[in-house]
Amino acid sequence: MHSATASAKPRGLALAFNRRRVLLVLGVSMLFGLLNQVGNTTATPIVVGRTVMVGLFALAAFALFEQWPRRLPHWLARWALQLIGVVLSAPFCAWLAYFVTTGGNPDFSHNPLRLTGYAQLTFEGVLFGPWIALGAIVRQRETFAREQALAFELERSELERNALNARLRLLQAQVEPHFLFNTLANVQELVDARSPQASSVLRSLVAYLRAAIPRLQEPTTTLGQELQLVRAYLDLMHMRIPDRLQFALEIDDGATPLSCPPLTVLTLVENAVRHGIDPSEEGGRIDVHVTVREGRCIVRVADTGVGLRSGANGSGTGLATLRERLQLAFGGDAQLRLSEVEPHGVSAKLNFPARPAAP
Repeated sequence: MHSATASAKPRGLALAFNRRRVLLVLGVSMLFGLLNQVGNTTATPIVVGRTVMVGLFALAAFALFEQWPRRLPHWLARWALQLIGVVLSAPFCAWLAYFVTTGGNPDFSHNPLRLTGYAQLTFEGVLFGPWIALGAIVRQRETFAREQALAFELERSELERNALNARLRLLQAQVEPHFLFNTLANVQELVDARSPQASSVLRSLVAYLRAAIPRLQEPTTTLGQELQLVRAYLDLMHMRIPDRLQFALEIDDGATPLSCPPLTVLTLVENAVRHGIDPSEEGGRIDVHVTVREGRCIVRVADTGVGLRSGANGSGTGLATLRERLQLAFGGDAQLRLSEVEPHGVSAKLNFPARPAAP
């Protein structure tokens, strides 16, 4: 943070003679030069040139004490040193302006009008110079305060984003073993039962995991990739319980490139298998519908299993983790609702913004 603000602040000549300062000094100096020309017999370019030189010399003094010395006594503020520098430099700046415009011979002792002009120019520098410098200091501090506030806000946003990403990855890491262990438990049941399907299911599982595990590490995926995993998972479950599980997937073509957190739909489908179809003696059917309407993506996973049993309110570990992941990914702009299906079963409806996945 400190390095960012320090590097953003110009130093040296870039700070002393930046465009805004030079334009301000030129504008004010030329105005005073034109006012000094009233009733003056000296040529206008010379009078204006003198005031411009005084202004630029005063700007140099202002910038010098803005950066030097690097350390000041605790009782001396830098802005006060800058104002003192502008005041004390005014007589010298005015003399230097006359020295340049008279060919190196101001000759104040033999030219009363020139001495009067020098006194007037010095008086203007002493009287108005500090006020102009003070206005520049106030404006500079306001600008620096705005830049610092913006830098702090950017840093805070970056830290919040990093914290959300870390939290999302932590929740995702919790989902992965939950899903994998449940799938392996299903295969173990087939092995324990000496089912002839165990070997083919295991091969399908290995092929599935080879494709699925790399995607589990990504912060986002597409609905198209997610639904490929859903279909592969349902194929595995159908091989395990072919007489008790039927399923169908209906997806809008425009939904496949949309972004979603990994395992979003798969969590709903796995929940339907585990808590709806498996406990039912007759089994059931799972229907997955994905539609896009008015900038929203609507995912509906409905099953004809045992339904919401007593004490089940949709706040289990898998769904609770999914809700938190959706909150981190979409803020408050995603909703997940469970409802009963007649005569029995559960419908999970997920609604979130339809955002194209990053390339």
